[in-house]
Amino acid sequence: MAYSLQIVVDSPHPHALADWWAETMGWEVEPSDEAFIRIMVEQGHATEDQTTHHNGKLVWAVGQAITAGQTAGTGQPRILFQLGTDAKQGKNRVHWDVRLDGEDKAAVRARLEERGATFLWEASQGPYSWITMADPEGNEFCIG
Repeated sequence: MAYSLQIVVDSPHPHALADWWAETMGWEVEPSDEAFIRIMVEQGHATEDQTTHHNGKLVWAVGQAITAGQTAGTGQPRILFQLGTDAKQGKNRVHWDVRLDGEDKAAVRARLEERGATFLWEASQGPYSWITMADPEGNEFCIG
């Protein structure tokens, strides 16, 4: 049996970080179902303080997901950015690698830095090389 994968990232600003990663990956931010959210509030299943507005749309305050252009539930990879207010304490135990498919790492690094990423270090092993960076909230990832 094959399973689908969702990676969950705690974030003090899940909607902004989801936007950043969607642009970085060329993925899509999952659309908000504003009518469903309103119904959930009207029926008492949620409260107004569990919602917020982001980019002019009513959204759940606690999280935002991105996908590789597919809708949730289709088995496609999904990254969920959920509200988490604890400060990052050290190196991530898990990170992801962004495979550039031959695109120039230095050029990608420069574009990511312009958008708020931080260069951490460059490394190689055998014929493979990569650049380790941190997103605007300090989460490590590699490009290579």
